[in-house]
Amino acid sequence: MIAIPAVDLRDGACVQLEGGDYSKERVRLEDPVWVARSWAMQGFRRLHVVDLDAATGRGDNGALVRELASLGEPEVQIGGGIRSQEKIEQLLEDGAARVVLGTRALEDTDWLGEMAELFPGVLIVAADVRDRRVVTRGWKRRLALHVMDVVEELAALPLAGIMVTAVHREGQMTGPDLPLMEDLAELASVPLYASGGIASAHDLRALEHRGVAGAIIGMALYAGALDPRAIAEEFSE
Repeated sequence: MIAIPAVDLRDGACVQLEGGDYSKERVRLEDPVWVARSWAMQGFRRLHVVDLDAATGRGDNGALVRELASLGEPEVQIGGGIRSQEKIEQLLEDGAARVVLGTRALEDTDWLGEMAELFPGVLIVAADVRDRRVVTRGWKRRLALHVMDVVEELAALPLAGIMVTAVHREGQMTGPDLPLMEDLAELASVPLYASGGIASAHDLRALEHRGVAGAIIGMALYAGALDPRAIAEEFSE
């Protein structure tokens, strides 16, 4: 399993939110490029960059996203408000290794199918979940979709992976939703990436034991609950 630090962008800064709540910003670092390079220096081989402003329609951090995509090392996967073929192409040209699709991919499955065929092995579909129901548009809209059904429907597509965020655990360091991730890992035909609630190396090992391919880590790294160099070394692939 690979551990992947989250670099969440808001108003030009790297932030961490609690429970997906924009009023509960717990971490703010003003230089996201420095943050990304710091994680690389600790040994992490991949970063997960999300433009929170673009995801929620509050604006975007386009120039910053392009700079992070062009770093080259570590690999960068980028998400947040990506709803067109042109945007996918631009991010790949800028240097992104993978592109993470959320709202439109879940709401427009025909478009997702077309994009997956055009960019095989490159796209990760992100499903944010509360009570096993999918939420979109920056956690504001709850769909009548059960996440198990979503994962099953994506099985035929040539995706790079599926990322599931337990929004009810996000930023709270209360442990991941292990029953959810175990069920999804058994069902998924592509690598499953888990996010939300991770607080310890024990949590990461529990996810690995349940078949999860990668874990996105946010608050626990930024709060100092995890030793980044040890985590990067143990969970490197």
